[in-house]
Amino acid sequence: MKLRHLAAASVPVLLLAACSGGGGDDSASGDGDVTLTYWASNQGTSLDNDKEVLTPVLEQFTEDTGIGVDLEVIGWSDLQTRIQTAVTSGQAPDVVNIGNTWAVSLQATGAFLPLDDAAMDAIGGSDKFVETALETGGAPDTDPTSVPLYGLAYGLYYNKAMFEEAGLQPPTTWEEMVSAAQSLTDPATGVYGMALAAGSYTENNHFAFINATQNGAELFDADGNPTFTEDGVVDGIVRYLDLMQADDVVNPANAQYDNASLAVADFATGKAAMILNQNNANATIEANGMASDAYGVVPFPAPADAESDVASHVAGINISVFGNTEHPDEALQLVEYMTSEDVQTTLGKPFSSLPVLKDAKAAFTDDPELAETFTQIYNERSAPLPLVPAEDQFETTVGQAMNRMFATIATGGTVTEDDVREAMQTAQDQVQASVG
Repeated sequence: MKLRHLAAASVPVLLLAACSGGGGDDSASGDGDVTLTYWASNQGTSLDNDKEVLTPVLEQFTEDTGIGVDLEVIGWSDLQTRIQTAVTSGQAPDVVNIGNTWAVSLQATGAFLPLDDAAMDAIGGSDKFVETALETGGAPDTDPTSVPLYGLAYGLYYNKAMFEEAGLQPPTTWEEMVSAAQSLTDPATGVYGMALAAGSYTENNHFAFINATQNGAELFDADGNPTFTEDGVVDGIVRYLDLMQADDVVNPANAQYDNASLAVADFATGKAAMILNQNNANATIEANGMASDAYGVVPFPAPADAESDVASHVAGINISVFGNTEHPDEALQLVEYMTSEDVQTTLGKPFSSLPVLKDAKAAFTDDPELAETFTQIYNERSAPLPLVPAEDQFETTVGQAMNRMFATIATGGTVTEDDVREAMQTAQDQVQASVG
């Protein structure tokens, strides 16, 4: 989940009274008598890499508190299933990382510790977090059951040399972005103005949300019912599809790009002048041979007449405490530690993450301009994906519908506004059937 969020599946409400005691044991560890079990998500280059990064950090926690930590790093392909099994069985860790788009669905199970005022005070207070990031922790007007841990945000990466040679400035509006991309597109040489992960349902649903939000549209109403056929949603999706279809600035082969790293590789090797990616793309760009000073980043531009300047969804990882832990106080101490400024700084570089704290400085890059740009996007121009239990179904239905529409365009077909509306109606009907 370094570049995307897996969708959270809805799971039945669990009565905590029926759960067996979960979490850590009472075996001695460090100077104390409590050992917590912590399931960490894979953020680095491998599970072993995560263990190498996290072990000294957690050892310091044990030294400071006397509380031991039994760490297990779980890959994103397995983590959701492991959490669901823990929810239904009651055999759960004390503390767990989750994709922040899962938060409301997991909150609805009743299996996680509500972070009321006292619990929030125990982890350092809600005021320390970036406000929009904290909103991802649960449904509105409820005590959240998770808090932000690692932040990510989208930006528009551009090739400085290509822009300079063409006499172009970094775009500040959608129209400027498309115009620049058209100027830099030369299919005869295999160079396009932009590269997209157009075959990735996660990337596609993210940009359906961002473009719809820029149009002032909502994807769900106040009662949690899907509103995918709203004009602003449909128009936003058409605008994004048209980068390949009408504007001709995206290689049709991108319809087969089922993960963001493929578009990143095109950018790094000079096949694309721009990409839309999260801030953890830097390592992949540079691993593909592009120097760190060869690219710049600006916020994902909105149309000149947009109703909102939202440039990203609030991407990232949250941290939760299972409600049946036998050690809630110690678990909250671990959450406080992991969300402290020192630890956020320590982990920001190896995990390419943005700090989730209001006043913390980004450590994922040594470039102060890049750090400032992404921090500003994350703190001020990001919005949470819909905070409803059916959010996961929006991701799959709308994202996969966009996959199919990009495939149609790539094979010479045409996707009209009516086609988009019909696809959104189908997706809306599927989600509405599950909402009831």
